[in-house]
Formats: sequence, structure tokens, C-alpha cells
Amino acid sequence: MTPCNIAGMAYLNGLKIVALTDHNSCKNCPAFFAACAEYGITPVPGMELTTAEEIHMVSLFESLETAMRFDEALQAYRMQLKNKVEIFGNQFIMGPKDVVTGEDPWFLPGATSLSIEDAAAMVRSYGGICYPAHIDRESNGLLAVLGMFPDQPVFGLAELRERKNIELAEGRKLVVSSDAHRLWELNQAENFLHLDAAADDPPEAIRAALFRHLNGAQLEWQG
Repeated sequence: MTPCNIAGMAYLNGLKIVALTDHNSCKNCPAFFAACAEYGITPVPGMELTTAEEIHMVSLFESLETAMRFDEALQAYRMQLKNKVEIFGNQFIMGPKDVVTGEDPWFLPGATSLSIEDAAAMVRSYGGICYPAHIDRESNGLLAVLGMFPDQPVFGLAELRERKNIELAEGRKLVVSSDAHRLWELNQAENFLHLDAAADDPPEAIRAALFRHLNGAQLEWQG
């Protein structure tokens, strides 16, 4: 699951927009942007943030620069637990062409000290979009942990791994994503969004259209 391999597999699967959302880190997003440029894919920078309640939250940003500033700010809330390489493997930070430039020493999937409300507020303060990840999974899904959508923070969006579980969203807008942790888990081009952008627009314009669409769903739910 290196940045170049993800971009290459996404291209083979016919995907046009792909978000890289490592656990509690955006550090591989610059290399992912470079890889996507070679394949004509629009990259979206982000992370899968783990709250103090052990809930996974998709956190997306419109620009790479903003994502990296958020990544830096998040470090103060991460658990300082050493990664056990012999069990979980290396947590490499990649540069262009998948050249290893560093390694994160702290266990990435560990919970942060941010509550779900504080996590959502922090992401949104950076202009990002935050919504619960894989709500149709028992592991680290919002519904599995809380049993319901909270009154606060308000989420007008939710992520599913499988469209058949649509009733779990309780009328919210959905993003159906692969939540892939292995290359062969990446979805084929079977899910889509209607965006007010052309397919040959530059990535910045397509990302802007994506964020208008997702922000519109959030505002619509808030009423």
C-alpha cells in the first residue's frame, strides 16, 4: 500500500478521485499527490482520525498544504506508544517514486486524546470535512461504539463500505468507499458523485467541486 502502488491500482480500476487516509497521519499525502499526477487521478489529502472513543473519522482537506498543517497540529493529541515493528510492520514515510524518507515511531492506529466532538471541530477549523468512517463495520464504527448518531457534533454525511447497508445512515448523504488496507481491496469504478466540474478540469477544480458537494450535504442536514 505505497503511494505509487495505490495510485497505480486506482488507475487500473478506473478510479478518477482517490483519497489517501492513513491512520492519524497525512505524511504520505505529498508522495501520493506526485504519484496521482502521473496517472491523471485527482488526489484528496486526508486521514482516518481515531477519536478518544476509538471511533474512526474520515477527515478530508481541499489542499495538500492545509492537510500537512493539520497533520502537524494533530501530533500533540496522538498517543506516544512505540510501534512494535515485529507485530505491526514498519510505518514508512515515502517520498516521490516510493523512496523511503522516514518512519513514524509512534503506533499510528492508536486513539488520540480528542473526543468525537473536539475532533470534528478541529478538522472543520482547518476547512476540512469530517464524517464517521465505515459505519457498517463493528470495528471502530460510530454505530458499533455509540449505538447511534450523536446530537453533537452534527454529521450530514457518513461512510459505508457496502451500499446495501444504506438504512444505517438514517437519511444522511452517503459516501461509499473501499476503506482499503490492501491493494486488492480497492473498489472498481462502481460508485460515483455528480460534481459541477468537467472530467478534464485540473485536480484543484475537481477537489473544489467535491468539497462544495460534500459541504452542501452537511449544510442540508443541519437545515
